Amino acid sequence: MEIQSVLLIGAGLMGRGIAESLLRSGLRIFWYDVRQEDLKKALMGIEKSFQKQIAKGRLSEEEARTCLANATLLDSLESKAEVQLVIEAVSEKLSIKESLFQTLNQICDEKTIFVSNTSSLSINTLGRMSKRPEQFMGMHFFNPVPVMPLVELIRGLKTSEETVETIKGLVAKLGKTPISAPDFPGFTVNRILVPMLNEAYFCVMEGALPEDVDQGMKLGCNFPMGPLELSDFIGLDTILSVLEIMHQGFGDSKYRPCPLLKNMVEAGMYGRKSGQGFYDYRS
Repeated sequence: MEIQSVLLIGAGLMGRGIAESLLRSGLRIFWYDVRQEDLKKALMGIEKSFQKQIAKGRLSEEEARTCLANATLLDSLESKAEVQLVIEAVSEKLSIKESLFQTLNQICDEKTIFVSNTSSLSINTLGRMSKRPEQFMGMHFFNPVPVMPLVELIRGLKTSEETVETIKGLVAKLGKTPISAPDFPGFTVNRILVPMLNEAYFCVMEGALPEDVDQGMKLGCNFPMGPLELSDFIGLDTILSVLEIMHQGFGDSKYRPCPLLKNMVEAGMYGRKSGQGFYDYRS
């Protein structure tokens, strides 16, 4: 089966990036978020992104109009059209996802494939919640989605081969490269990346300056972005959630979230999206 229409749920940073990638690939999307203002803001962000690409000669005005015409904003899930695929990109809270999948299972055709953009939660657990584990898998994009070429594909124990091949076809259509990742907390990339970021927080808590930590990793390890800059970009609340899931899932103290990270999240210092994290973005 070739995917041509998608119901996308979530208009946060990841949702917006996924939407832009789907539209650029000629797909029809029906887009929903519980916060309608976020949905409209995300679409405006895509329009601005397209204008920048037009200015650079990477996209024509006509192509941009065609892409945007393929996006339909929904004010309720019940108003969605028939789709072949649902992509979930909501908060990394199991209770939120469970409630969403219960609703989706009632309103979607039994043949519709569900995928989750979760970065750490169990695909087997989410698949069971969806009531269609054979047609469920993880499709983990990386931020910024339109730029990053990687997609982690995570199959559950009951995911069918047909589902996997269909999603692989979609990844190819998006012009991205898939890797298979095991269904363990953090999958592959975050399991390696997030503990490194956490160690950078311990360095700051113990007296290192954020700019020195970032400069050290950029010059000493040839990183394009320092771990604290990257953390502010991803969102400290998101990273804390991933660490907590990994700590609980593996029961290993090496995944224990740094106390400084917890304090910053409790203070509402999430990084770029809140205006303040390890660096100040309010000016």
